[in-house]
Amino acid sequence: MGSLRVVRVLRVLAVLALVTAPAAPAAAGTAGRLDTAGSAARPAAAGGTETAGSAAGPATTGGTAGAAGRPAAAERLVFRFKDARITESSGLALSPAHPGVYYTHNDSGAQPMFFAVGGDGRTRAAFTVAGAQARDWEGMAASVDPATGQGVLWFADIGDNLNGAWADYSIYKVPEPRTLRDATVPATRYRVRYKDGARNAEGIMVHPRTGRLYVISKEFAGSVYQAPARLRTDRVNVLRRVGPAPIMATDAAYAPDGSSFVIRTYLSASLYRAPGELIGRVTMPSLRQAESIAYTRNGRALLTGTEGVNSPVYEVPLPAQASPRRLTAEPPRTTAPPTRAAGGASARNPEQDADGGVPGSLIALWLGIALGATGIIALIARRAQ
Repeated sequence: MGSLRVVRVLRVLAVLALVTAPAAPAAAGTAGRLDTAGSAARPAAAGGTETAGSAAGPATTGGTAGAAGRPAAAERLVFRFKDARITESSGLALSPAHPGVYYTHNDSGAQPMFFAVGGDGRTRAAFTVAGAQARDWEGMAASVDPATGQGVLWFADIGDNLNGAWADYSIYKVPEPRTLRDATVPATRYRVRYKDGARNAEGIMVHPRTGRLYVISKEFAGSVYQAPARLRTDRVNVLRRVGPAPIMATDAAYAPDGSSFVIRTYLSASLYRAPGELIGRVTMPSLRQAESIAYTRNGRALLTGTEGVNSPVYEVPLPAQASPRRLTAEPPRTTAPPTRAAGGASARNPEQDADGGVPGSLIALWLGIALGATGIIALIARRAQ
């Protein structure tokens, strides 16, 4: 059986898991609540905010009070993608050079191209990446070249639903277009592989001060992987594990000041000071399949999106205690030991809490789906012989 058919079977099973999962999405007006690392996990009330025909508008109040005593604002719909070509928005980044412009790209099976989208959801320009392949583009990031001040876009061809289908993976570095007109743009390709073996991944992020690139694996026991400080084109760059990641991570992004980063999962978003140093979790709007995450330009809110035609992008304000406050140096290479919470109690160790707050029943369901997938694939393979 061809690998494409296998991937399609896996995607169907993944969707089945999401549809049948007993997860409790955030109720309308509760997105943006922060569950800190030292607090007990609290399931959100059932409900949803992705309603057809909803319009962007001012945020309403809701959630829990921030550090300043003011209630946290609720999520708001920023826009919906209006371009019929954007069918599986899998990555999201703000333009460093063009205010009010967002970049996105499609998932696997699409052309090696990306879209510049305005705040009204309309496409301003579509760009084709010269010489690139789009095997399974899963994430993107934006940064600024400290030497030139020019914006840089990163596209990660890192999806591997078979966890070992490819010998290595590709990350493309593209100078941000100076003008927003349809064009073909050049790219530098960097081949990467994991030191501890092939795996599926969907998230990348770039430290805004150092330019260091990180990849977040999408697994039941996910990990944060660090790329070499200097990427090379004449050899495969080895990614090394530097910390844990929540279960089934779908994207990640650094805060604009580099003081923290966020990892998105299907159910929520986890904030970290550095790999292994969990700040807490932020509830997210209910989406069909949460795929992307990014910070707003001022770092005070998160942007999150999903797949599908006319799919929405939401803004979720961060509580005051979770907003970036200061610049920090490069994250440590090793996972930090658990810290002591106030009163002498141990804060939860993120290494032991890598499920990202997912209920045990959901983990059991996903494991069952995975076992079922293995059996179905084996059966199809025998019939195809």
